[in-house]
Amino acid sequence: MAIAGCAPGANFNDTAIMANLMYDFRFGSPIVPYIGAGAGIAFVNASALGGSASSTQFAYQGIIGVGYEIDQNWRVNIDGRYFGTTNPTINSPLLGGVTYNNNNFTLMASLQYKFGAPSVAPPPPPPPSVAPPSFMVFFDWDRSNLSQQALTTIQQAANAFKAKGNARITATGHTDTSGPESYNMALSLRRANAVKDALVRDDVPAQAISVVGMGEKGLLVPTGDNVREPQNRRVEIVIQ
Repeated sequence: MAIAGCAPGANFNDTAIMANLMYDFRFGSPIVPYIGAGAGIAFVNASALGGSASSTQFAYQGIIGVGYEIDQNWRVNIDGRYFGTTNPTINSPLLGGVTYNNNNFTLMASLQYKFGAPSVAPPPPPPPSVAPPSFMVFFDWDRSNLSQQALTTIQQAANAFKAKGNARITATGHTDTSGPESYNMALSLRRANAVKDALVRDDVPAQAISVVGMGEKGLLVPTGDNVREPQNRRVEIVIQ
């Protein structure tokens, strides 16, 4: 940086190494005022009144400016800077050692690029999905009658339906893979209807209940053919 001293007849050439601290004032708009201050060292070459000197001085500066953010990456800045050093001394043949003030005011324009700045802010995460209430009723092999435990579970489903208010129930019947597929389809539907009848006895309106027979499809525990798996002999009750 080349600057001229304020004393008449004195000339200074400076090379400075500075560390600056900047602070942005953000108000939610693209226009960003900022201030800053810096400190470092300056290598001063000075001449005046027939004398010259080279010395290392303490350097300092104050900065005030405003920036305009074009987008997430690019910004244009204009600032004013006061730069000064401790006072260098020049040995003049006429006057001997003469100390001068070494400072200056500058106006600077700059173009700033932010590496790694996202071009678009990431969208907020979607709200977590809430699964509808569901209940599971299990059956003995080749049966569609309801055990006492199954009746207790159905009563819990009926209470959940009443607490929910305006809702619908789907009862989906399943079987394991033992027996013919066509027989299992009919068995799964009998199981779903048995659950529906129990729900109606527990004061759930029949028109609010849909029944579906899935047969061997949708196994809870994947098995091969002709396997008696108790977890697959079931009706799933879903309240929506």
